[in-house]
Amino acid sequence: MADSSSVEIRSIPFHDAEGAEKTLADFGDGPVLIVNVASKCGLTPQYEQLEQLQREYGDRGLRVLGFPCNQFMGQEPGSMEEILDYCAVTWGVSFPIMDKIRVNGSHAAPLYKALKKARNHEGAKGPVMWNFEKFLLTPSGEVHRFRPQTKPDAPEVIAAIEASLPA
Repeated sequence: MADSSSVEIRSIPFHDAEGAEKTLADFGDGPVLIVNVASKCGLTPQYEQLEQLQREYGDRGLRVLGFPCNQFMGQEPGSMEEILDYCAVTWGVSFPIMDKIRVNGSHAAPLYKALKKARNHEGAKGPVMWNFEKFLLTPSGEVHRFRPQTKPDAPEVIAAIEASLPA
């Protein structure tokens, strides 16, 4: 169910990899899959599945956005240039990678402060557990939250994406 917070979430500013201010609204009014990513994590192979989702559903409005985060055991230590190069060369990432952020704590990015209010399928909300936690913001304003171990191509993720796309 949509609520006023969905409009607020789409208008919260953040920065892209070049430092330009953006909001989720800049990426259209379709569904957006927001993921905190890291290059040196055991879950890093999820980049491949995230890229596949962007390729498969991008023409129908899905936007995958990666937000590098170094808060979990220092697993994203590189510069933005290093991160972008790694994503492109190693995983063929074509979806946008934003500027490095914090997802937890008092200095968490405002976007993540808002997203963390969403509950996952088990009813849990609160701090991001690890790298590759996924938030799907639908056009109707729902936020679906998937924990890091849930792969981007898991049936529940695909079902939530497909349900949020135009017919």
